[in-house]
Amino acid sequence: MRAMTDAAPAGKSPRPGFFERLKQKLNQGLGLGVALDWLVGKPLDESVVAELEEQLLRADVGLKTTDRVIDGLRRRLGRGAIKDASAARAALADTLAELLRPRQQPLVIPRNGSPFVILMIGVNGSGKTTTIGKLAHRYRNEGLKVMLAAGDTYRAAAIEQLQAWGERNDVPVVAQQPGADSAAVVFDALQSAQARGVDVLLADTAGRLQNQAGLMQELVKVVRVAGRLDASAPHEKMLVLDASLGQNAVSQAEQFHKAVGLTGIAMTKLDGGGKGGILLTLADRLPVPFRYIGVGEDAADLDVFDAEQFAQALVQPPGPGRTP
Repeated sequence: MRAMTDAAPAGKSPRPGFFERLKQKLNQGLGLGVALDWLVGKPLDESVVAELEEQLLRADVGLKTTDRVIDGLRRRLGRGAIKDASAARAALADTLAELLRPRQQPLVIPRNGSPFVILMIGVNGSGKTTTIGKLAHRYRNEGLKVMLAAGDTYRAAAIEQLQAWGERNDVPVVAQQPGADSAAVVFDALQSAQARGVDVLLADTAGRLQNQAGLMQELVKVVRVAGRLDASAPHEKMLVLDASLGQNAVSQAEQFHKAVGLTGIAMTKLDGGGKGGILLTLADRLPVPFRYIGVGEDAADLDVFDAEQFAQALVQPPGPGRTP
Protein backbone atom coordinates (compact mmCIF):
# COMPACT_ATOMS: atom_id res chain seq x y z
CA MET A 1 0.00 0.00 0.00
CA ARG A 2 1.38 3.39 -0.91
CA ALA A 3 1.51 5.53 2.23
CA MET A 4 -0.12 8.91 1.76
CA THR A 5 1.09 11.91 3.74
CA ASP A 6 -0.95 15.08 3.48
CA ALA A 7 0.62 18.49 3.59
CA ALA A 8 0.12 20.27 6.90
CA PRO A 9 -0.29 23.98 7.63
CA ALA A 10 2.81 25.82 8.77
CA GLY A 11 3.68 25.03 12.37
CA LYS A 12 1.73 21.77 12.43
CA SER A 13 2.94 18.20 12.11
CA PRO A 14 2.26 16.42 8.82
CA ARG A 15 -0.85 14.31 8.74
CA PRO A 16 0.00 10.63 9.37
CA GLY A 17 0.26 8.41 6.30
CA PHE A 18 -2.59 6.13 5.30
CA PHE A 19 -1.25 3.04 7.07
CA GLU A 20 -0.85 4.92 10.34
CA ARG A 21 -4.39 6.25 10.03
CA LEU A 22 -5.61 2.74 9.32
CA LYS A 23 -4.00 1.47 12.54
CA GLN A 24 -5.44 4.39 14.51
CA LYS A 25 -8.98 4.07 13.16
CA LEU A 26 -9.56 0.36 12.55
CA ASN A 27 -12.02 -0.62 15.28
CA GLN A 28 -11.02 2.59 17.13
CA GLY A 29 -7.40 1.46 17.15
CA LEU A 30 -8.05 -2.07 18.40
CA GLY A 31 -7.94 -3.90 15.07
CA LEU A 32 -9.55 -7.30 15.51
CA GLY A 33 -9.71 -6.71 19.24
CA VAL A 34 -8.21 -10.17 19.83
CA ALA A 35 -6.15 -10.25 23.05
CA LEU A 36 -2.92 -12.26 22.90
CA ASP A 37 -1.03 -11.46 26.11
CA TRP A 38 -2.97 -14.11 28.04
CA LEU A 39 -1.60 -16.80 25.68
CA VAL A 40 1.95 -16.50 27.04
CA GLY A 41 3.07 -19.74 28.68
CA LYS A 42 0.12 -21.71 27.33
CA PRO A 43 -0.09 -24.27 24.54
CA LEU A 44 -2.82 -24.13 21.91
CA ASP A 45 -4.91 -26.71 23.71
CA GLU A 46 -8.68 -27.12 23.51
CA SER A 47 -9.52 -24.45 26.10
CA VAL A 48 -7.20 -21.85 24.57
CA VAL A 49 -8.50 -22.56 21.07
CA ALA A 50 -12.09 -22.17 22.29
CA GLU A 51 -11.30 -18.72 23.73
CA LEU A 52 -9.51 -17.64 20.54
CA GLU A 53 -12.43 -18.85 18.44
CA GLU A 54 -14.85 -16.80 20.50
CA GLN A 55 -12.70 -13.67 20.13
CA LEU A 56 -12.40 -14.13 16.36
CA LEU A 57 -16.14 -14.67 15.94
CA ARG A 58 -16.81 -11.47 17.89
CA ALA A 59 -14.45 -9.71 15.47
CA ASP A 60 -16.71 -10.51 12.47
CA VAL A 61 -14.65 -13.49 11.33
CA GLY A 62 -16.93 -16.28 10.05
CA LEU A 63 -16.94 -19.75 11.58
CA LYS A 64 -15.15 -21.59 8.75
CA THR A 65 -12.63 -18.79 8.36
CA THR A 66 -11.97 -18.85 12.10
CA ASP A 67 -11.11 -22.55 11.78
CA ARG A 68 -8.63 -21.71 9.03
CA VAL A 69 -7.03 -19.02 11.18
CA ILE A 70 -6.67 -21.43 14.13
CA ASP A 71 -5.13 -24.06 11.84
CA GLY A 72 -2.65 -21.47 10.57
CA LEU A 73 -1.68 -20.54 14.12
CA ARG A 74 -1.12 -24.18 14.99
CA ARG A 75 1.22 -24.58 12.02
CA ARG A 76 3.23 -21.55 13.06
CA LEU A 77 3.26 -21.88 16.85
CA GLY A 78 3.27 -25.66 17.22
CA ARG A 79 1.72 -27.32 20.25
CA GLY A 80 4.28 -26.25 22.83
CA ALA A 81 3.90 -23.33 25.22
CA ILE A 82 3.77 -19.91 23.57
CA LYS A 83 6.89 -17.97 24.52
CA ASP A 84 5.66 -14.39 24.32
CA ALA A 85 2.83 -12.22 23.03
CA SER A 86 4.92 -10.74 20.22
CA ALA A 87 5.56 -14.22 18.80
CA ALA A 88 1.84 -14.98 18.95
CA ARG A 89 1.05 -11.65 17.31
CA ALA A 90 3.57 -12.27 14.52
CA ALA A 91 2.14 -15.74 13.90
CA LEU A 92 -1.39 -14.35 13.76
CA ALA A 93 -0.33 -11.57 11.37
CA ASP A 94 1.38 -14.12 9.08
CA THR A 95 -1.72 -16.31 9.14
CA LEU A 96 -4.05 -13.43 8.27
CA ALA A 97 -1.75 -12.14 5.52
CA GLU A 98 -1.65 -15.64 3.99
CA LEU A 99 -5.44 -15.62 3.86
CA LEU A 100 -5.67 -12.10 2.43
CA ARG A 101 -2.79 -12.18 -0.04
CA PRO A 102 -4.66 -13.87 -2.93
CA ARG A 103 -7.17 -10.98 -2.88
CA GLN A 104 -4.50 -8.27 -3.10
CA GLN A 105 -4.91 -7.28 -6.73
CA PRO A 106 -4.69 -3.52 -7.37
CA LEU A 107 -6.86 -2.21 -10.17
CA VAL A 108 -4.79 -1.43 -13.26
CA ILE A 109 -6.33 1.03 -15.70
CA PRO A 110 -4.90 0.71 -19.22
CA ARG A 111 -4.19 3.87 -21.17
CA ASN A 112 -5.29 2.57 -24.55
CA GLY A 113 -7.41 5.47 -25.76
CA SER A 114 -10.74 3.88 -24.78
CA PRO A 115 -12.77 4.71 -21.66
CA PHE A 116 -12.25 2.24 -18.85
CA VAL A 117 -15.72 1.81 -17.38
CA ILE A 118 -16.01 1.22 -13.63
CA LEU A 119 -19.53 0.35 -12.54
CA MET A 120 -19.99 1.11 -8.86
CA ILE A 121 -22.44 -1.17 -7.05
CA GLY A 122 -23.79 -1.33 -3.51
CA VAL A 123 -26.69 -0.81 -1.15
CA ASN A 124 -27.80 2.58 0.11
CA GLY A 125 -25.56 3.86 2.88
CA SER A 126 -22.50 1.85 1.89
CA GLY A 127 -20.55 4.95 0.85
CA LYS A 128 -20.79 4.22 -2.86
CA THR A 129 -21.23 7.77 -4.17
CA THR A 130 -18.56 9.13 -1.83
CA THR A 131 -16.17 6.40 -2.97
CA ILE A 132 -16.76 7.46 -6.57
CA GLY A 133 -15.77 11.00 -5.65
CA LYS A 134 -12.62 9.80 -3.92
CA LEU A 135 -11.65 7.64 -6.89
CA ALA A 136 -12.24 10.56 -9.26
CA HIS A 137 -9.84 12.61 -7.14
CA ARG A 138 -7.29 9.80 -7.13
CA TYR A 139 -7.39 9.06 -10.86
CA ARG A 140 -7.31 12.71 -11.85
CA ASN A 141 -4.20 13.18 -9.72
CA GLU A 142 -2.66 10.27 -11.62
CA GLY A 143 -3.11 12.22 -14.84
CA LEU A 144 -6.18 10.38 -16.11
CA LYS A 145 -9.09 12.12 -17.79
CA VAL A 146 -12.15 11.25 -15.70
CA MET A 147 -15.91 11.45 -16.21
CA LEU A 148 -18.76 10.58 -13.83
CA ALA A 149 -22.17 9.10 -14.68
CA ALA A 150 -25.04 9.76 -12.25
CA GLY A 151 -26.70 6.38 -12.72
CA ASP A 152 -28.40 6.42 -9.31
CA THR A 153 -31.57 8.09 -10.58
CA TYR A 154 -33.83 6.91 -7.77
CA ARG A 155 -32.32 9.16 -5.12
CA ALA A 156 -32.21 12.83 -6.13
CA ALA A 157 -29.60 13.55 -3.48
CA ALA A 158 -27.27 11.03 -5.14
CA ILE A 159 -27.29 13.05 -8.36
CA GLU A 160 -26.58 16.27 -6.47
CA GLN A 161 -23.88 14.59 -4.41
CA LEU A 162 -22.13 13.27 -7.51
CA GLN A 163 -22.36 16.67 -9.21
CA ALA A 164 -20.74 18.24 -6.14
CA TRP A 165 -17.87 15.74 -6.36
CA GLY A 166 -17.56 16.54 -10.06
CA GLU A 167 -17.25 20.26 -9.34
CA ARG A 168 -14.76 19.62 -6.54
CA ASN A 169 -12.53 17.51 -8.79
CA ASP A 170 -13.17 19.51 -11.98
CA VAL A 171 -14.51 16.50 -13.86
CA PRO A 172 -17.68 16.38 -16.02
CA VAL A 173 -20.81 14.61 -14.81
CA VAL A 174 -23.44 13.11 -17.11
CA ALA A 175 -26.85 13.20 -15.41
CA GLN A 176 -30.55 13.13 -16.23
CA GLN A 177 -33.67 13.87 -14.25
CA PRO A 178 -34.50 11.79 -11.13
CA GLY A 179 -36.39 8.68 -12.14
CA ALA A 180 -34.68 8.38 -15.53
CA ASP A 181 -33.59 4.97 -16.78
CA SER A 182 -30.24 4.17 -15.15
CA ALA A 183 -29.04 2.13 -18.13
CA ALA A 184 -29.78 5.04 -20.46
CA VAL A 185 -27.71 7.39 -18.29
CA VAL A 186 -24.73 5.04 -18.37
CA PHE A 187 -25.16 4.51 -22.14
CA ASP A 188 -25.19 8.26 -22.79
CA ALA A 189 -22.21 8.77 -20.49
CA LEU A 190 -20.17 6.11 -22.28
CA GLN A 191 -21.01 7.64 -25.67
CA SER A 192 -19.85 11.03 -24.38
CA ALA A 193 -16.72 9.53 -22.81
CA GLN A 194 -15.77 7.88 -26.10
CA ALA A 195 -16.28 11.12 -28.02
CA ARG A 196 -14.25 13.19 -25.52
CA GLY A 197 -11.31 10.83 -25.15
CA VAL A 198 -11.99 10.07 -21.48
CA ASP A 199 -9.72 7.55 -19.77
CA VAL A 200 -12.00 6.52 -16.88
CA LEU A 201 -15.78 6.56 -16.62
CA LEU A 202 -17.02 6.07 -13.05
CA ALA A 203 -20.69 5.12 -13.19
CA ASP A 204 -22.92 5.29 -10.12
CA THR A 205 -25.89 2.92 -9.82
CA ALA A 206 -28.98 2.94 -7.61
CA GLY A 207 -28.46 1.58 -4.13
CA ARG A 208 -30.30 -1.68 -3.79
CA LEU A 209 -30.60 -4.55 -1.37
CA GLN A 210 -29.30 -7.86 -2.60
CA ASN A 211 -32.75 -9.45 -2.19
CA GLN A 212 -34.60 -6.91 -4.37
CA ALA A 213 -35.05 -8.97 -7.53
CA GLY A 214 -36.38 -6.13 -9.70
CA LEU A 215 -33.51 -3.79 -8.90
CA MET A 216 -30.98 -6.57 -9.33
CA GLN A 217 -32.37 -7.22 -12.81
CA GLU A 218 -32.04 -3.51 -13.56
CA LEU A 219 -28.39 -3.75 -12.60
CA VAL A 220 -27.98 -6.64 -15.01
CA LYS A 221 -29.57 -4.40 -17.67
CA VAL A 222 -27.05 -1.62 -16.99
CA VAL A 223 -24.23 -4.11 -17.53
CA ARG A 224 -25.82 -5.39 -20.75
CA VAL A 225 -26.50 -1.92 -22.19
CA ALA A 226 -22.94 -0.72 -21.52
CA GLY A 227 -21.75 -3.68 -23.57
CA ARG A 228 -23.57 -2.41 -26.65
CA LEU A 229 -21.04 0.39 -27.09
CA ASP A 230 -18.02 -1.58 -25.91
CA ALA A 231 -18.25 -5.36 -25.78
CA SER A 232 -15.74 -5.43 -22.92
CA ALA A 233 -17.58 -2.84 -20.79
CA PRO A 234 -18.04 -2.47 -17.93
CA HIS A 235 -14.42 -3.35 -17.36
CA GLU A 236 -14.73 -3.26 -13.57
CA LYS A 237 -17.83 -4.09 -11.50
CA MET A 238 -16.85 -2.83 -8.08
CA LEU A 239 -18.95 -3.54 -5.01
CA VAL A 240 -18.75 -1.00 -2.18
CA LEU A 241 -19.27 -2.59 1.24
CA ASP A 242 -19.77 -1.04 4.67
CA ALA A 243 -17.33 -2.67 7.13
CA SER A 244 -19.71 -2.19 10.05
CA LEU A 245 -22.30 -4.60 8.55
CA GLY A 246 -20.44 -7.71 9.71
CA GLN A 247 -21.57 -10.99 8.18
CA ASN A 248 -24.38 -9.28 6.24
CA ALA A 249 -21.66 -7.84 4.01
CA VAL A 250 -20.75 -11.39 2.97
CA SER A 251 -24.35 -12.08 1.96
CA GLN A 252 -24.43 -8.85 -0.05
CA ALA A 253 -21.20 -9.71 -1.86
CA GLU A 254 -22.32 -13.25 -2.70
CA GLN A 255 -25.66 -12.12 -4.13
CA PHE A 256 -24.20 -9.27 -6.20
CA HIS A 257 -21.47 -11.59 -7.48
CA LYS A 258 -24.10 -14.12 -8.52
CA ALA A 259 -26.07 -11.43 -10.37
CA VAL A 260 -23.35 -9.58 -12.27
CA GLY A 261 -19.98 -11.23 -11.64
CA LEU A 262 -18.07 -8.80 -9.42
CA THR A 263 -14.48 -7.99 -10.35
CA GLY A 264 -13.53 -5.90 -7.31
CA ILE A 265 -14.48 -4.85 -3.78
CA ALA A 266 -13.97 -1.55 -1.98
CA MET A 267 -14.45 -1.71 1.80
CA THR A 268 -15.51 1.55 3.44
CA LYS A 269 -16.06 2.83 6.98
CA LEU A 270 -13.26 0.90 8.65
CA ASP A 271 -13.10 3.92 10.96
CA GLY A 272 -16.71 3.48 12.07
CA GLY A 273 -16.37 0.54 14.45
CA GLY A 274 -15.79 -2.17 11.85
CA LYS A 275 -13.29 -4.70 13.19
CA GLY A 276 -11.97 -5.70 9.78
CA GLY A 277 -12.59 -9.41 10.31
CA ILE A 278 -15.22 -9.36 7.61
CA LEU A 279 -12.48 -8.96 4.99
CA LEU A 280 -10.99 -12.25 6.18
CA THR A 281 -14.30 -14.03 5.63
CA LEU A 282 -14.75 -12.41 2.21
CA ALA A 283 -11.22 -13.44 1.23
CA ASP A 284 -12.00 -17.00 2.26
CA ARG A 285 -15.40 -17.31 0.59
CA LEU A 286 -15.40 -15.16 -2.53
CA PRO A 287 -12.81 -15.11 -5.36
CA VAL A 288 -13.06 -11.34 -5.86
CA PRO A 289 -10.06 -8.97 -5.52
CA PHE A 290 -9.97 -6.29 -2.84
CA ARG A 291 -9.23 -3.00 -4.61
CA TYR A 292 -9.52 -0.26 -1.98
CA ILE A 293 -10.18 0.31 1.70
CA GLY A 294 -11.44 3.50 3.33
CA VAL A 295 -10.92 4.91 6.82
CA GLY A 296 -12.55 8.33 6.68
CA GLU A 297 -14.32 11.06 4.74
CA ASP A 298 -11.37 12.76 3.05
CA ALA A 299 -10.23 11.77 -0.44
CA ALA A 300 -6.87 10.68 1.01
CA ASP A 301 -8.67 8.30 3.39
CA LEU A 302 -9.13 5.78 0.56
CA ASP A 303 -6.14 3.75 -0.58
CA VAL A 304 -5.13 0.53 -2.30
CA PHE A 305 -5.58 -2.64 -0.27
CA ASP A 306 -2.34 -4.21 0.96
CA ALA A 307 -2.59 -7.65 2.61
CA GLU A 308 0.57 -7.40 4.74
CA GLN A 309 -0.16 -3.96 6.15
CA PHE A 310 -3.82 -4.74 6.74
CA ALA A 311 -2.88 -7.90 8.64
CA GLN A 312 -0.43 -5.90 10.76
CA ALA A 313 -3.13 -3.33 11.54
CA LEU A 314 -5.51 -6.11 12.58
CA VAL A 315 -3.14 -7.56 15.20
CA GLN A 316 -1.45 -4.43 16.53
CA PRO A 317 -1.27 -4.26 20.33
CA PRO A 318 -3.74 -1.79 21.87
CA GLY A 319 -2.44 1.71 22.52
CA PRO A 320 -2.28 3.36 25.95
CA GLY A 321 -5.62 3.29 27.67
CA ARG A 322 -7.13 0.83 25.19
CA THR A 323 -8.24 -2.64 26.19
CA PRO A 324 -9.37 -5.23 23.66
